Amino acid sequence: MRVLAPSTTATIQPPEFSLKDILGPLVAIVLGTIMAILDSTIVNVALPTLERVFAVDLGTMQWVITGYLLAQAAVIPLAGWLSDRFSARRIYLTALVLFAIGSALCALATSAPLLIGFRILQGLGGGMLQPVGMAILYRLAPAERRGQVMGVFGIPILIGPALGPVLSGWLVQYADWRFIFLINVPVGVIAFVLGRRALPRLAAQRSVGSLDSVGAILGPLGFAAITFGISQSTTAGWTGASTLAGIALGLLALAAFAWRELTATTPLLDLHVFRSRVFVLAILTQWVSQIAMFGSLFLVPVFLQQVRGYGSFTTGLATVPQSVVAAVFMPIGGRLFDRFGVRLPALSGLVLVVVSLWQLSRLSVTTSPIDLIVPLSVWGAGLGLMLMPLNTYLLNAAPRALVSRVTALTGALGTVVGSLAIASFATIFQGRTDVYVAAGISGGLPVAMAHAFDETFVVAAIIGVSSLFLAVLLPPRPAELPDDVEHIVDYSSEPVEVGG
Repeated sequence: MRVLAPSTTATIQPPEFSLKDILGPLVAIVLGTIMAILDSTIVNVALPTLERVFAVDLGTMQWVITGYLLAQAAVIPLAGWLSDRFSARRIYLTALVLFAIGSALCALATSAPLLIGFRILQGLGGGMLQPVGMAILYRLAPAERRGQVMGVFGIPILIGPALGPVLSGWLVQYADWRFIFLINVPVGVIAFVLGRRALPRLAAQRSVGSLDSVGAILGPLGFAAITFGISQSTTAGWTGASTLAGIALGLLALAAFAWRELTATTPLLDLHVFRSRVFVLAILTQWVSQIAMFGSLFLVPVFLQQVRGYGSFTTGLATVPQSVVAAVFMPIGGRLFDRFGVRLPALSGLVLVVVSLWQLSRLSVTTSPIDLIVPLSVWGAGLGLMLMPLNTYLLNAAPRALVSRVTALTGALGTVVGSLAIASFATIFQGRTDVYVAAGISGGLPVAMAHAFDETFVVAAIIGVSSLFLAVLLPPRPAELPDDVEHIVDYSSEPVEVGG
């Protein structure tokens, strides 16, 4: 009798994912992102020099910053549709070209109006780099390793704002103001060449209809107008004509935009994602934490310059520890997210942020940059742990077909929230300073400002505590396709290859 050997079936295991698998796209996207974020702060320190060079007042030169931010706010809502229509790869490379050309033209500007116009061109490119780049990396990373990948991607988001003043201060003081723009050109060329070689031609995740032209006008108008109105509050006050006009126009445009997007056949931004309770809770948690963190972050440089009298370069150096520590902890936060879900990194990070804000509420006229190392390092560790886990969770809470639209939506809303937070804390600080000055506090203006800074940081800490309560309510991991959103969006269409 012949005995048959038992048949064996080989189990093929998929190869383990490594960051090396997407190293080329990751580097190209990180380089582009850090350029765009760096340029949102790098001009701040150079404003006095630019005023002198172009012989204009601060009100005119302020538009070098405002124009850049408004261009970003206007173009971000379009980023998702453009990516779905023309491929994320093509849009990302186009944005790099716009940004690099705008940077070169800024360095060649011979007048303030030309510089402002070229900064707007820069902003149009820079506004698309982060949301489109994030959507590409999100799709390239497997679900179980998204936290790790987004943790690496988030490093430039933290380094950029802190590195900007340091780099700008050094270049303005020891080189030439043109180099704060020219430095982007070689970086942009490297990112473009690498991106052209490494970025994949991803298939569209949903069928794309014609551009919602009405939404394409109302959305950018609304976000840009609100951003402008809020930015005016720091100079004209919250009751100033320019502030009220900008905010009113923005709110009206956004209300019309929301109605349009909820009724359009092919919306620019699909607002139906807000019917997901998990998505709404996640974005509320993100907004509140952003208000506490980024709204108060600008206070430290202002304190060092206005109360302690330090120069811009020294002030920039004082903020470096928080960025270094954040860069170290960000990959750790990503790994914790992949293993345990959002609660552990988010709650741990938020606790550290609240502790650091409480430490910063004890500033005085004798506080030095060395005294700030510990609280700023704690702040950086907290931010590194929770920032990208919350962002990744937000994308996981949205339908897969809407990833490119969600990154554009959160980017546009984040711009408004960040501007509102900074303007609000600036108002609180100025109001409390006026109260102490009017009361004739001993020590004069520096002491009054120090007390005002302390109270503003207390407000930030209280807001941070409220974000903790929101984070506790988040399920550790959202469903891949939320049930209360899936029936609203058409997932039936197969991915369509879009040429790069």
